[in-house]
Amino acid sequence: MRNAMVVIVMGATGAGKTTIGRALAAALGWEFHDGDDLHSEASKRKMRRGIALDDSDRAPWLGEIRKLIEAMLSAGRDGVVACSALKQSYRDEIVVDPNLVKVVYLRGSKEVIAQRLRNRTDHFMNPDLLQSQFDTLEEPRDAIVVDVAAAPEAIVNEIKARLGR
Repeated sequence: MRNAMVVIVMGATGAGKTTIGRALAAALGWEFHDGDDLHSEASKRKMRRGIALDDSDRAPWLGEIRKLIEAMLSAGRDGVVACSALKQSYRDEIVVDPNLVKVVYLRGSKEVIAQRLRNRTDHFMNPDLLQSQFDTLEEPRDAIVVDVAAAPEAIVNEIKARLGR
């Protein structure tokens, strides 16, 4: 029996984590989870007001994401989790087993992502927080890196190929 795999799709707000994560999960026939759904209401309120979260705000959220990933792996369920995971320490927290949890980094310029945020109307994240996201971002050492400027279908196909799926 093959071990389950979880793919974390990470990047700054507006990079396309949910869009790519959903499409990747659908293409693989895997379950999808949006890490944003696991933020506390207090954290969502802060972000709506344009207040960046700090590590103490993120700690319980990362704990919830880790529990989700552990539950998926222990149940043998493949999945994709969209999660900003901006710092290496955050990724260290949620990559419970590097053999079973793979990180995909959606890399994009601040200009490309800012344009996407200007067009987005249905999200709690205040676009004014983009700079704080880039200030916090520590590019991952061990990740599949894809350019967000490509079309979603091309990004998904590249990720699948690099995962060997």
